[in-house]
Amino acid sequence: MKYLSITFALGFAGLLVSLIFVKQSDNAQHASDVAAITDFSNRLDAAQTQIAFFTGTTITLSNSLDESRSAALTFSNQLMEAQSTVALAAQQVTNLLRQLAEVQSENQTLNQRVADLTNQLAGLTGQIAMTGSNLDLANKNYALLENRLRRDVAARVVVERKFNNPSELRAQLEYLKQHPAEEVSADSIYAGLDVEVVSNAFHVISPN
Repeated sequence: MKYLSITFALGFAGLLVSLIFVKQSDNAQHASDVAAITDFSNRLDAAQTQIAFFTGTTITLSNSLDESRSAALTFSNQLMEAQSTVALAAQQVTNLLRQLAEVQSENQTLNQRVADLTNQLAGLTGQIAMTGSNLDLANKNYALLENRLRRDVAARVVVERKFNNPSELRAQLEYLKQHPAEEVSADSIYAGLDVEVVSNAFHVISPN
């Protein structure tokens, strides 16, 4: 009975030691678990903080990206408008260059026409000057012919009056009897009158 009590006491002591050891082990494990949980909790808080930071950064970047896309779209529209304006300006420049070429061609044609008209005017001026000279010469010749005609008419009147005067006619006949003249012909009649006669037509020779 005494041995049984000792054995029971030793068993109880061993069980108590085992319980103490298990308790200590459980406390250590609990402390380790608490430390681990605390560490994980801290890491989780840090991760959440970083996630929140990255989320904000992502939102900022997303907003910046949206703004960049909007700016890029605006720039693209402005670029298309600028390209359209440049194309329109290029077409206008092409039209202006074509009009300029047409105007230059017309100017060349007009210049050539002006040169031709100038040459024609110079020719007409020369012809007018020559015509004026010819007219002056014709007027001079006409005046000379008119004077000669007047002299011839006056001489014919004088001759007619002599033939109409009997005394003058008798004196001429007596003179012809005493001084017979050569035979009178048409050539001898026209010889001193500055007149050419061809086939019953005649024209007056311009006097010198």
